[in-house]
Amino acid sequence: MPTYNKLIRNKIPQIIKSNGKTPTTRILNEDEYIEELCKKTQEELTEYIEAKTKPDKLEELSDLLEIINALAEHEGTTLEEINNIRKKKAEERGGFSDQVFLIKVTDN
Repeated sequence: MPTYNKLIRNKIPQIIKSNGKTPTTRILNEDEYIEELCKKTQEELTEYIEAKTKPDKLEELSDLLEIINALAEHEGTTLEEINNIRKKKAEERGGFSDQVFLIKVTDN
């Protein structure tokens, strides 16, 4: 029987039970929760990088967005507020769409 030891989505235990299996779970404390969300971010980013098709890439991006939403809730905010901050920062400093890669900066 596999051991996972990782943060899962809320409905996964019910899905496991509906498949005739018994999950062993526990509720994380706040510090553990944030630590596991950070691990999950790395996991999902790796899955995005390794995804080969557009639908798979979009699914992994949606997983990353779900994690960002959970982190936002933990900070007492919303994705909308975060997006407003993102827009303001993009207005002030730009985005990444120009694909500019900084090599170095020299003194004049």
